[in-house]
Amino acid sequence: MSMPAFKTDAAPARPKLYSVEEAKQLDAATVRELFTAHVNPGQLHFLKLLGFDKIIVDRAQGMHYITRDGRKILDFFGGFCSVAFGHNHPRIVAARQKFQDENRHEICMAFMSQYASALAANLAAIAPGDLDMVFFGSTGSEVMEAALKVAEQAQGPGRSKILHAANSFHGKTKGVLSVTDSNLYQSQFKLVENRVKVPFGDIEAVRQALESDPAIGIVVMETIQGGGGIVEAPAGFWRELRALCDKHGVLWVADEVQCGLGRTGQFFAFERDGVVPDVTALAKALGGSKAAMGAMIARREIYMKAYGKPKTALIHAQATFGGMGEACISAIEALNVLYEEDLMGNAQRQGDHLIEKLNGLRAKHPSLLKEIRGRGLMIGIEFNDISETMPFGLKHMVALLDDKLKGSLCGFIGALLLKDYDMLVAFTEYNRNVIRLEPPLIITREQCDEFIAALDDLLSRGITKIVTDYLRKVAVAKG
Repeated sequence: MSMPAFKTDAAPARPKLYSVEEAKQLDAATVRELFTAHVNPGQLHFLKLLGFDKIIVDRAQGMHYITRDGRKILDFFGGFCSVAFGHNHPRIVAARQKFQDENRHEICMAFMSQYASALAANLAAIAPGDLDMVFFGSTGSEVMEAALKVAEQAQGPGRSKILHAANSFHGKTKGVLSVTDSNLYQSQFKLVENRVKVPFGDIEAVRQALESDPAIGIVVMETIQGGGGIVEAPAGFWRELRALCDKHGVLWVADEVQCGLGRTGQFFAFERDGVVPDVTALAKALGGSKAAMGAMIARREIYMKAYGKPKTALIHAQATFGGMGEACISAIEALNVLYEEDLMGNAQRQGDHLIEKLNGLRAKHPSLLKEIRGRGLMIGIEFNDISETMPFGLKHMVALLDDKLKGSLCGFIGALLLKDYDMLVAFTEYNRNVIRLEPPLIITREQCDEFIAALDDLLSRGITKIVTDYLRKVAVAKG
């Protein structure tokens, strides 16, 4: 016997909801309370360690965050390469405003979108070789999933095994998580099993794997490892990889989610080696630092083999929010800004300058700085283990704690750069001794020099004062 439907004439009770204006006015204490109750209380622990929980950003413009109390924070973090065009680039903001003012369509799944089509044509025009077919998503994980799926679909079940690199990061959704080399992120999830791992940049390991296992049909690697600590493969690796893939009929998927879109001085980082992958992916900066936008770009032959017939066309068609109108026009404007404002050239020039100056600091502070590496505005500063910063008599004893203390010096430096110099830097997932600099591509020479002067001043305090200043100004202040 079915139960009668519950009927009531009363309107549903309206819960207490924040308005947009009320959200804007929330203070740091209230935000901490809401974050703890509803977002991620464990993450708040790390924000407190760095002193980042005290800051509420009111607005952002160009190279700076502006806080509620009027501080201007110079952004060398860049949202892990997402803020390539700076905060609220005026041309991109104007294009979005015009789109809104004219009430243009946003979600257009039933019809063809002129904006998605134009953006796809632009990306095909920019991409080398026959990288012509484009799939749009909202995140790097989503378009990397699409990249691996188009490759596997084209290769067929007999060649579905994926070769990936140690210390890789390709995303956190279930498929790409399987080729993201992190025990922390993989946790206890049940992962895709058709995968094999080799050291990053080891062409002989790749060669042996491809020769010994014909089931390997896909190779996926970041052109520059971001989470691994800004790590590049040895010279000639990508050309040899391309030749090996061609020899064995393997498809090469190049992950350019972080390093693409001009960050290295060229649109794609792989272009430096004069090679073209079979599939690549962009995200982060593609939305003009204003929209969530990602794109998978495949060679036409591969895409057509996977999805080119009416009966296969909808296997992995655009998702609901893939190619939304305003996101697409943000990306269209961003691509034009990239070329018209010579942001790729600026990335090359300012990156070269930063690396030169950072190497000068390394020579000046050898006990603290181990290595400077990177290309364009994707730079890694690797610090020594804590024991290497100590006087000779203490090194041996402190070395026993190096593994437990790994990343602590980076934390001290990052926290003090923010606290004392109003500068924000990024950290890395795997090599915790690395701070990464991934500022917007609009950065000026003067801002680069401002950062170098601040870092030099901070390092000149020496390890003892760096630690005590951190404890006094940040750790104790967090309460």
